[in-house]
Amino acid sequence: MSLQIEEEVKVTFDFQYARLAGETVDFVIGHESFPYEAEVTLTLTDDAGIREINREHRGIDAPTDVLSFPMLSYACAGDFSALEEDYEDNFNPDTGEILLGDIVISVDRVRAQAASYGHSEKREFAFLIVHSMLHLFGYDHIKPEEAAKMEEMQRRILDGMQITRDPAVSVD
Repeated sequence: MSLQIEEEVKVTFDFQYARLAGETVDFVIGHESFPYEAEVTLTLTDDAGIREINREHRGIDAPTDVLSFPMLSYACAGDFSALEEDYEDNFNPDTGEILLGDIVISVDRVRAQAASYGHSEKREFAFLIVHSMLHLFGYDHIKPEEAAKMEEMQRRILDGMQITRDPAVSVD
């Protein structure tokens, strides 16, 4: 698994965010039994940066916490059986890794939402990566039943990583 991290802003979390990002991406890949080595790009920006990306790609002129840009298409979320059919388009020829996609996170939103929800910035950061990784695997939350499934998956993944809403229980 390759994780490229691009920092558009100075990141001053009180935890090792690059390590946590790699562990989280790797855990989700394993949890979903993704059968290939994967490549993911994570961009860390601020509210102004993510607002611009949100406006450019979604036509929404507002900051958000996380944006996901999947590189793959799925007939059904989490169904990886047809990915080799488009081998030329889906795999990096230099590494042989499948190109899952890009994740963009607003560091400002991580801080604000952690404070608002009463849990650690570490937990919020990991949650946003889990949420986005599920989008990269084709899951969505538009319909209520999709949202319920995605929320349950997020909870199980974070519990499996021992990253909970209670900052006293989270492990570093």
